[in-house]
Amino acid sequence: MLKIENLTKKYGEKCAVDSLSLHIKSGEIYGFIGHNGAGKTTTLRAVCGILQFDEGEITIDGKSIKTDALECKKKIAYIPDNPDLYDFMSGIRYLNFVADIYGIPSDIRAKRISKYADAFEITNDLANPIASYSHGMKQKLAIIAAWIHEPKLIIMDEPFVGLDPKAAHILKGMMREVCDCGGAIFFSTHVLEVAEKLCDEIAIISHGKLIKNGTMEEVKGDESLEDVFLELEAE
Repeated sequence: MLKIENLTKKYGEKCAVDSLSLHIKSGEIYGFIGHNGAGKTTTLRAVCGILQFDEGEITIDGKSIKTDALECKKKIAYIPDNPDLYDFMSGIRYLNFVADIYGIPSDIRAKRISKYADAFEITNDLANPIASYSHGMKQKLAIIAAWIHEPKLIIMDEPFVGLDPKAAHILKGMMREVCDCGGAIFFSTHVLEVAEKLCDEIAIISHGKLIKNGTMEEVKGDESLEDVFLELEAE
């Protein structure tokens, strides 16, 4: 589904991502772990086609993000760590705006919006301007917008930040449902307990370099993910 081959991104003399290679298969929830400034967000933004990179290749479902960016973007959704939404819009207007971009028929979008807005308990807030939303409500709206066109690959940067426990539980179920239907999830998180329970595979990055990846069992063995992460960071 997603292949990252020798991805390198530099900011002047600083190498933010250094020859990173990862393969995320259909049906996988793939966690991306690292300290602040490790290169996680840079990688995710490069995958989405938001950020140009210096070397390497990224393909999504066989298409290059460099040469077939539009086709790639039709198949993905991206939720940044701090959703930057249009505050002047109401929640429902924003969701319809996103659905229009992807050409989702009105009857299908209505069902999807109703399903997820009810699940996240924000149906009664959709008529209100986004400017009045809390951070958690904006996060929920961004999640619904990401799911509205049923993307094959969903990329998320710290998606659980700002969500209450119930909303976080709902999101975990939505992530697994995407993968059960043949899609894939690639997300970064600092919540190692969530990653340990949720991810099929995981990658740990430090100072732009991949230091360990594989299935959860391969990465952590008999230890906790937190212990393994701290040990690798110390090295």
